[in-house]
Amino acid sequence: MDQATFLTGQFLLAMPGIGDPRFDHAVIAMCAHDADGALGIGVGTAIEGLGLHAVLEQLEIDPGVAPDAPVHFGGPVEPRRGFVLHTLDWAGQDTIEVAGAAGALWGLSGTIDVLKAIAEGRGPSRWLVALGYAGWSEGQLDGEMTRHGWFNVEATPDLLYDVAADARWEAGFAIAGIDPRLLVSEAGRA
Repeated sequence: MDQATFLTGQFLLAMPGIGDPRFDHAVIAMCAHDADGALGIGVGTAIEGLGLHAVLEQLEIDPGVAPDAPVHFGGPVEPRRGFVLHTLDWAGQDTIEVAGAAGALWGLSGTIDVLKAIAEGRGPSRWLVALGYAGWSEGQLDGEMTRHGWFNVEATPDLLYDVAADARWEAGFAIAGIDPRLLVSEAGRA
């Protein structure tokens, strides 16, 4: 498979009619994609009624200076497992640097050291917390990209950090110059 077809460092936007209600209006920040599979973190939906302080308290971490930021629905796989997408001004021992065509974009951390650092005011300058992830086995995402399921756009830090979760889907399509209200919910047949 040609390296150019891999989607690491891009956003996947669910097309209308994707067929899985868990991904309706989903925005997935792709953190890994290669011949063996893919992993992304959902950033398009905040979990209603759940803030960072509640997560920190469950982990017995004093919220300290951390704002009670929304926690995102990262995906249906391991929904109790937490992830933090963050700027690269902080890194822990498990941090993976996610790079796209334009270079390094964000870090992905999945251990509590990043949450402790955020609570103590020594963490990354910008971050987003999510529970769960979206995962695809070998070739699965590649197949979904050929059907009416996902649309990919280049990642931008402002879409990740400056746009509210419920506005990211529309904003993602706007990056590509597409008005999502004009999209149909099924592919054509010839």
